[in-house]
Amino acid sequence: MTARKETQAVRKRPVRPVSADLLGVLQAIGTGAYVVDEEGCILGANTLAEELLGFSAEELVGHEAHDLLHRGPHGRPLPRTQCSMRQAFHAGRTAQAEEDYFARADGTLLRISWLITPYACGNDDSCTLVVFHPVESEPESSAPEEPVTASLTELERLALLAETTTQLTSTLDVDEALRRLVGLVVPRLADWAIVDLITDRDEVWRTVVVHAEGETLVHREDLQGPMPPVPQQSQMPLSRALRGVASTLAGPRTYDRVPDSGIAVEQRHLFNATGMHSVAIAPIRSTREVLGALTAGRSENPLSFAPADLPLIEDIARRAGLALDNARLYQRQRKVAETMQNHLLPQMPGVPGIQMTARYLPAPHASQVGGDWYDAFPLPDGSTALAIGDVVGHDLEAAAGMAQVRNMLRAYAWSQDEAPSRVVERLDEAIQHITDVSMATMIFARIEAADDGTWRISWTNAGHPPPLLISEDGMAHYLTAGHGLLLGTGADRERPDATACLPAGSTLVLYTDGLIEDPGHTLDVGLDRLRRHAAALVHRPLAGFTDQLLRRVRPERNDDDVALLALRIPAREA
Repeated sequence: MTARKETQAVRKRPVRPVSADLLGVLQAIGTGAYVVDEEGCILGANTLAEELLGFSAEELVGHEAHDLLHRGPHGRPLPRTQCSMRQAFHAGRTAQAEEDYFARADGTLLRISWLITPYACGNDDSCTLVVFHPVESEPESSAPEEPVTASLTELERLALLAETTTQLTSTLDVDEALRRLVGLVVPRLADWAIVDLITDRDEVWRTVVVHAEGETLVHREDLQGPMPPVPQQSQMPLSRALRGVASTLAGPRTYDRVPDSGIAVEQRHLFNATGMHSVAIAPIRSTREVLGALTAGRSENPLSFAPADLPLIEDIARRAGLALDNARLYQRQRKVAETMQNHLLPQMPGVPGIQMTARYLPAPHASQVGGDWYDAFPLPDGSTALAIGDVVGHDLEAAAGMAQVRNMLRAYAWSQDEAPSRVVERLDEAIQHITDVSMATMIFARIEAADDGTWRISWTNAGHPPPLLISEDGMAHYLTAGHGLLLGTGADRERPDATACLPAGSTLVLYTDGLIEDPGHTLDVGLDRLRRHAAALVHRPLAGFTDQLLRRVRPERNDDDVALLALRIPAREA
């Protein structure tokens, strides 16, 4: 029976589809490769694996890899207890073998060497990457080939490149990308990793200098900092790399000559301070420009880098360049978005006798502005309007919609001397006809001082989380009255109003759902967390109260922006 026929008998089960990014990583590996899930079932394979095994990807996916492929040297099924690959798979560790056997679709055996390693497939899924290539029989007298690097086998080199791709492309934070980059280079390839980056102002900055001390990576901040400009005519290795000219090997003698530039002086100092005897320097390029240079250095390792090592260092630097370029573009977009959002949000008005403060925090993992907003402004009758809201979406359209809603609310509130519910009813009617806002939530309130010196709030709530009122002695409760439908539903219903007294020394908190929503937990959990922390912090000055409340309450897994508006009523005079 051929292996293809055996495939019909081997149990196949549905598996989750793999991402296009993961398939791209598999295709980038220069030999056969596939990924299995936590049960050992194949999730995806590259084209080279299909060619080597004779199975199509569709025939491989869903099958238990050991049962379908792994064989003994005579073609018999290999017991799981005798399978070193299976043992390493269950232990969740990296392992390799120089000789083993896979079954081809036509029933013949493929003599292979393999390497497996745990692999992050995304969405917190645990997978294992299997990399293999055929092993040809060689005459006993033939001399073993020199490995591509002094420390890595061919399979380890391919696995490192695959890991580099997935590690560097899965973050949009420059600092995190650099941390992952040096973790890939040190200590597997080198004892030292140095990254010099060219800033937006065309200055060179020695951003990272890391040394491996055992399994610990030690940052040498004393060797980091600004560097002299890149000389255009210098033929010294780092200068050439920073101009994107070429990758080069170098050693202390390279910089023993009379320095031709300030960078050469700094390089001589680097060799003296680190004790490196051999380095490989490669440009870090994006598709548009040179971003910097990667230096891998050896001091404790007695083996010097060889010319055959440069392609691997170049490949790693090339992948780092693409990742850093994406991260820089993301950070620029995020900065523009945050600046735009901050300019759209208003300054707090001065209300005699009342303290007021507001905060806006963008989504931690989003590159776009959001629809969360707050507002406070005086009204013609001497009262003060408060508003907080959230336009559905996390993009420029949401931000534009937010600005429209806020400006329309101001116009209606100023021109119409009516209850908050009526103002919001008019706003709801208008946004459905003259804006692109699909749905939004908001609270619109009016606060004013009574003749006896007390303060009163009247409000209506359009589908928004309720305000929180904390007394001076730490009693906290939500103002749940006045709750109606969110904006944009098209339902023709009257909106309710509610009123409450604001006791002397009390603090009122208006907020958006990003402060309380935590994936995996109910909304009540977030509301209770906010209430408890607000009660504990109410004795602090209002600015400190607001900052600490955001720091303590905002969920770590939050991926939403947050707006918060807080005000404090003056305490009674002693």
